[in-house]
Amino acid sequence: MARARSPRRTALAALAPSLLAAATATFAPSRAEAFCGFYVAGADAKLFADATQVVLMREGTRTVLSMQNDYKGPPEAFAMVVPVPVVLSKENVKTLPRGVFDKIDRLGAPRLVEYWEQDPCAAPGEGIGFGFGGLGLSGIGSGGGGRGSGDTLGVTIEAKFAVGEYDVVILGAKDSGGLEQWLRQEKYTIPEGAEPYFRPYVQAGSKFFVAKVDPKKVTFEGGRAALSPIRFHYDSETFSLPVRLGLVNSSGAQDLVVNVLSRDGRVEVANYPNVTIPTNLDVAEAARGRFGEFYAALFDATVASTKAKAAVVTEYSWDPGTCDPCPGPTLDGDDLATLGADVVPSGTGGLGPRRPATPRIRSGTAKVSAGLPPEVVQRIVRQNFGRFRACYDSGLARNASLAGTVPLRFTILPSGAVANVTASGSTLGDKMVEDCMAKALANLSFPSPEGGKAATVDFPVVLAPPDPNAPQPPTLGFAAGRGTPYTLTRLHVRYTKEALGEDLVLRAAKPISGGREVRPNGVLESGAVAAPTNNFQARYAVRHPWTGPIACKEPRRGVWGGRPPAAADAGALAGEAPAPLAASKLAFAPRGKLDLASMIGAAAADVRRGGEASDAGAGGAPSPSPSAATETLDAGAPAPTPSKRGCAATPGPTSPWRHACATLAALGAVLIARRRSRSR
Repeated sequence: MARARSPRRTALAALAPSLLAAATATFAPSRAEAFCGFYVAGADAKLFADATQVVLMREGTRTVLSMQNDYKGPPEAFAMVVPVPVVLSKENVKTLPRGVFDKIDRLGAPRLVEYWEQDPCAAPGEGIGFGFGGLGLSGIGSGGGGRGSGDTLGVTIEAKFAVGEYDVVILGAKDSGGLEQWLRQEKYTIPEGAEPYFRPYVQAGSKFFVAKVDPKKVTFEGGRAALSPIRFHYDSETFSLPVRLGLVNSSGAQDLVVNVLSRDGRVEVANYPNVTIPTNLDVAEAARGRFGEFYAALFDATVASTKAKAAVVTEYSWDPGTCDPCPGPTLDGDDLATLGADVVPSGTGGLGPRRPATPRIRSGTAKVSAGLPPEVVQRIVRQNFGRFRACYDSGLARNASLAGTVPLRFTILPSGAVANVTASGSTLGDKMVEDCMAKALANLSFPSPEGGKAATVDFPVVLAPPDPNAPQPPTLGFAAGRGTPYTLTRLHVRYTKEALGEDLVLRAAKPISGGREVRPNGVLESGAVAAPTNNFQARYAVRHPWTGPIACKEPRRGVWGGRPPAAADAGALAGEAPAPLAASKLAFAPRGKLDLASMIGAAAADVRRGGEASDAGAGGAPSPSPSAATETLDAGAPAPTPSKRGCAATPGPTSPWRHACATLAALGAVLIARRRSRSR
């Protein structure tokens, strides 16, 4: 997509508010979440937004913007002003329930998980090692009274209507100074110097969506008004965010988090550098109580490593109907319809009720030639049935009665890697599903077979469509989730007035994967890599190595799972898998007080060995493909030896870990520079 330099093009493409924590001229916090337009308050009221969320849905030229704003201040009328490319009618605007925003915020948030090393001397198949990656931490002015007419100021009221607690006016303006004066005459206090920020939008012919809140229709608790989320939609050729207008209220760094739902896959920016957040870092136990602060420090160091005034960080890219690990519930068809699927060209196609959760995939008995107990192989493959389910879902979409047995045969190499996967003799009759299952199986990793020889495995998988008479499962929890036609992308940028000279232009990007408990070749994957399906997340782990006695001759290290019996104290159950800890409200996380190197000591040591500057990210249109229903922890994967950890072991420029190592290398240079600066 071409760079949008024309003010007219940028304004007409205005798609959504950012998250600008705006205030009046008399009050503006130094740290704020951003919002796309800005707030104007009646009289000299002081107010600010401390919990603004934005979700965009895009298909073709149709854009849907949903936003939730909580503000703190006196119960007096105030309004939010957002530039839009066309005149909106009442049918384009609606209020939404608040719960869906809580879901989407937790779903894409950075997450912290916790693992314990299992007894190295336990017999294969014993113990309480978990097969899912979701092991984690628990807890954590009135109108009409102006002193002049809008006609004399070049301001016209194009539409006027009420939706919920909002009185909406759509304004047209011929002169940016006239618009500023009109708002002041309507008894609203706006910051001095606002006119230059209005100017490019007025020159481009944009309209201004002004949603005035009637405090009589709002409940205030502790001085905070919980407003109904508001949604509006329209058509525009270019996909962009009008963030510059939000700079009217800026007094410091602004945090912008944008959640984008698209049937075209992942989204990135076209006119600023893109970078993926370093992921899969093992962190110190102290990070549990300071996770938001830790992540803010990692985010700042990552952006600093790009040496760009403003870089946009991808924190999440995944099917919103699935996740692993899940810090909260996934999105269902009703949620997606609420966020705009009911008004996009494809409508709610593919978003019907979830299929029953009764078992549709079961395995026969695994047969292993030698070197590994069959129950170990069976356990690891079954833990990855989420991948098979995604393959089967794609087949059921083509043929609702698809059923049969897929006899998978594969070889476990001495390294534990999988090779020579076949599905000869399958009765399923859908080669696409069979090939998809074979590819998923080829990505698994097993313990090294005894004797240093390869092992041949026969593993039949029986697939059957769901029972239409079975009860529907609850909508909460990833175990009941299924894929959707959408990809959820979470983009995060922190910027100042000086750093952001253009609105953000968005474009489709190629799918990526990263941040899962997957160990190809025995080494935990790190960073973002190209992939056929979007499965990327910001994920960090606290690991507890085994500290008990090791009495056997051949201990099996590096099997990670839930709390072993020795660690199940203080009310914690053996094998407990609490929910991951999600980092929220990162705009308000403490900054400048945490030594990042102390939290990621091993990673910091690795990056000092050298690396390259991070790539800005690749664009291009992705090919839609089903996401796995669940990605699972490979409890049988051997722990990497210390000599093979870090970027020093990255084998050349084609390594899938090269991008992450380059990012961490630059990040490490930032940490060293900061330490040297403090030492002076």
